[in-house]
Amino acid sequence: QVHLVESGGGLVQAGGSLRLSCKYSGNFFKVNIWGWFRQAPGNQRELVARSTSTLTTNYADSVKDRFTISRDNANDVVYLQMNSVKPEDTGVYVCYLNAYSFQGGSVDYWGQGTQVTVSS
Repeated sequence: QVHLVESGGGLVQAGGSLRLSCKYSGNFFKVNIWGWFRQAPGNQRELVARSTSTLTTNYADSVKDRFTISRDNANDVVYLQMNSVKPEDTGVYVCYLNAYSFQGGSVDYWGQGTQVTVSS
């Protein structure tokens, strides 16, 4: 089992910055993908950013050049740096991992989410 705990959400003014953190722990062999999703009221969950073990990163078009995903592998933390935030960035941000287990096969894990509210 893998546990993910997000932190860093809150209220921020438009144009400001916020950094989200996701501390993960548990019994897994190797992480393949680290990611951040968000869900706004009335909307489906959408991918914001992801980073793979092959060093590929992907971003939603709406956050490119504003958000950056990064990892601290030594401490098992993944970050989302959010700059120049906009009211439409408001939502619950959820940390995601895809990891290989020791038993074989990969599994998706999700955090509980942290609320980000951007005021205009």
